[in-house]
Amino acid sequence: MAAFTADWSLQLLLVAEVAFAMLLGGVIGFERELANKPAGFRTHMLVAGASALLVGMGETLVAKFAEDAGHELIQADPFRIIGAVVSGVSFLGAGTIFRGGRQHVEGLTTAASLLISASLGVAVGSRQWITGIGVTLLTLAVLRALVFVEAAISRHEKRGR
Repeated sequence: MAAFTADWSLQLLLVAEVAFAMLLGGVIGFERELANKPAGFRTHMLVAGASALLVGMGETLVAKFAEDAGHELIQADPFRIIGAVVSGVSFLGAGTIFRGGRQHVEGLTTAASLLISASLGVAVGSRQWITGIGVTLLTLAVLRALVFVEAAISRHEKRGR
């Protein structure tokens, strides 16, 4: 156990991964902040960072207990950690969704952006850094560029009535 806890490089790598995930989540959160949505910059940063931390800690804890108890006794299921992240973020996302009448629902996109931020954290915590960057860019494209497409569709529908 002493060799494991003394390996500061693993701990520093995990902190760097959390910071990177927070940066990517912050980019999405900044867009939500600009759109004046309920979950913004800090929330998205924390969701992405927490997800990366949970995934990274899962790996770290498996290594620690494998060293302490013996490799044959420890089995890991990373999908359980991911499932726990999704469950926690779903709870947060549900709190951003509001229904105002029969036809009006708000907060669905913000809930989805929290889920994608959590997924970015999982990707970064799994050392899939290029995937994290690519998905961040795709998410920004969806949140920013498709607003113009939705506006054009809405204008078209109004003319057709």
